[in-house]
Formats: sequence, C-alpha cells, structure tokens
Amino acid sequence: MVWILLIVLLLLIAVPPYIAWRRRYPMNAGMRSFAPGKFASLSGGRTHYQWSGPHDGEIAVCVHGLTTPSYVWDAMVLYLNRMGYRVLTYDLYGRGFSDRVRGRQDAEFFISQLEDLLEDQEIDGGFMLLGYSMGGAIATCYAAKHPEMLERMVLVAPAGLVINRSRLQEFIFNTPIIGDWLMMVFGGWMLRKGIRADSSVPSQVPDIYTRQMEDTYIRGLLPAVLSSMRNLLAGSLEEEHRKIAKAGVPVAAIWGEKDQVIPISGLGKLTELNRNVRQTMIPGAPHSLPYTHPEETIKAIQEFLREV
Repeated sequence: MVWILLIVLLLLIAVPPYIAWRRRYPMNAGMRSFAPGKFASLSGGRTHYQWSGPHDGEIAVCVHGLTTPSYVWDAMVLYLNRMGYRVLTYDLYGRGFSDRVRGRQDAEFFISQLEDLLEDQEIDGGFMLLGYSMGGAIATCYAAKHPEMLERMVLVAPAGLVINRSRLQEFIFNTPIIGDWLMMVFGGWMLRKGIRADSSVPSQVPDIYTRQMEDTYIRGLLPAVLSSMRNLLAGSLEEEHRKIAKAGVPVAAIWGEKDQVIPISGLGKLTELNRNVRQTMIPGAPHSLPYTHPEETIKAIQEFLREV
C-alpha cells in the first residue's frame, strides 16, 4: 500500500511539469525560419540579432528585458534611426530566437553574450548602450566592467536597484525544487495574466501583446526567467553604479510614474549613487515605456544627448 501511495505521489509530482513542457514548442529550425534578423554563433550559443538604420550612423546597442525579446524595441528603433543611429538589437539567451542556454543567468552570463556579440560584429567601442528593465541591469553591469567602450548609456525603467514582486513570485524565486515545480506548471499562466492586465494600454509595436502571449508557449523561457530572477536580479547593483559614476560615463535614466514593476523610488536611489545621472520621469507611464510611450522616451533621450 505504501509503495502504491509513493508511486501515485511521484506521478502527481512528475506528470504536471511534463505535460506543461510538452505543450510548449521547441525553438528549432522551423521556428527560426520566421526570424527577421541573422544569427551569430557565439561562445554560449546562437544569438539572433538585427541591424537597422544608416550604415554610417553612430551605433546604438539595445538590450531588452526579462521576458519580451528584442522586438520590444521596435517602436524606439524607428525613432533612433530617424535620429541617424545605426541600431543593433538582439535576443538574450533563453528568449526570442536565441539558443536556450543552460547555466546560472547572472551578470557574467549576460555580459559574456554581449561581449561576444560586439566582437562578432566588430564593434570596438564608441557606442551608446540602452537597457530596458532587466536589460538596464545588464547594461549597468557591462558599463561597470567596460566603461571605456561607451560614449553614453541610457537606462529605461532599469532593474538592479528596486523591484516589486508578489508573495507568490517571492516564494517561487526563493524556494528551490518547489519553486521550480510551480514555475514549470504555473509560470506561463502567471506571465499571461500579467500580459492581459497590461494589454489595456495602447502599444506602438503592432501585436506586441499577442506576441508576448505566444512566447510563453516556447520551451526554455520559463527556466530562463527563473534563473535570471534568482541570480542577476536577486541583488542590488549599487557598487556597479558607483563604478560607472567614478568612470565618468554619461548616463540617463528614464522612469514611468505608474510603473508597478520598477517603482519610481529607484530614481532617488540612483541619484544617491551617481549625482551626474540625468533623470526623467514620464507622467502616467507604466513599466512598458519602449512600446507604450516611445515618443516621450525618445524626447528624454534627445534632451540627454543635447546636454552631453
């Protein structure tokens, strides 16, 4: 009787994650045939990237956030192109059309991908680095390590200082094994719930909410999100911001007044760490600045560029 109960218990534990995994689609050659950009074979795996804008323009490199891949920048890329920038966007490992790479998704994990891509694309410095949400944390870590590579940096609703999470999210991120099980079984549902809640705000990236929903059904996204939250986003980047301030890298930070993910209190925290940061708050804006408020975000960037 005990063995039967144990077998039933094991099935109850193992079957739901397996069913959830089977319902998701692999990132294979068929899926990649829809990729709009090209692929670079880097030390960690294949990375999907895309160039746009004038070939002789100044270079801007954009790093996306935790869940939405590089198309999150599509609206802002158009404005940057009109400003004369040649823009490079790419999908982080575990997102979009890039490889699902195993390992701790900590600062060095993402820095290595960016270092490899810049080397592959023969970019040896003198560019503007933009980071949105978790991409802001990645940009901060890269800038602290390679300040000599940057002309300037723009952080849009950046992670790395303060972040809001629900009790369920905190439990999942802080509880090994049980948290992994919950993420595999219910993670997609949680992401889709958040997307539905955000979808009432008009977007300048066509069908972005539909695309975000579809991404939750691709294998590898949920483990990547969980690993990033447990590693890169687990601590504060205060020391990295101090290093950037000491190196004298010009920095702008743009915040949404109504951001429920990265609260506006981050503005004050960043000011304490780097007095020279140019800070802008966009009234009434949520976390989704690059696709719901691209004009206001670009205006803040233009004002920053005029100052520096």
